[in-house]
Amino acid sequence: MNRAGFLLARTLRLEAPLSRLSCPKAELLAALEGKRVALVGNARSLTERAEGAEIDRADIVIRINRAPMPASRTHGTRTDWLALATSIGSVDLDRLKPRRLLWMSHKRKRLSWRVASSPGFYLHPRADWLALKAALGAPPTTGLMMIELLAESGLAELRLHGFDFFASLSLTGSRRADQVPHDFATEARFAKALGARDPRIVHVGAPRSG
Repeated sequence: MNRAGFLLARTLRLEAPLSRLSCPKAELLAALEGKRVALVGNARSLTERAEGAEIDRADIVIRINRAPMPASRTHGTRTDWLALATSIGSVDLDRLKPRRLLWMSHKRKRLSWRVASSPGFYLHPRADWLALKAALGAPPTTGLMMIELLAESGLAELRLHGFDFFASLSLTGSRRADQVPHDFATEARFAKALGARDPRIVHVGAPRSG
């Protein structure tokens, strides 16, 4: 598909041709087999911890949306995959230099040709987004979608950095939890339950219970 065909499919909300731009989900999950993965969220609280070196030791480092990285000491330096649910400009893409881009949002109109035509591009199925939305009772965040997606793979370990479910707000804006459409309390419970079932998931920096 060329750029004109992409723009037409996006305008007319034609899911089938857009999906043909994506690598198969099975191929994406296969790329994670046996890997140690660091998923880096955008919680402000991460700036208070020195997790950068640990993040960079992962086999695959995945960041979210515009992925601010205030310091290498706290956030590391690498971005192997970038998971998006919002538009992103050339400045941020050139800064992050991800090897693979994933479009997680159900809103295809925000998807750009640069993202959709990138090597290894992945388009998250709308059905998966809808199923998670139904389970949560609210639109899911990019972070939770990624946790659920990564847990489907045969990865060796998934370490979550910068996830406090909006307790410290986000580095990407000043909005409070009640100003965004997500249910962070439910997401926190969902992630905790998933981690309890799957010992490969490690929430770095999470407060210990008990």
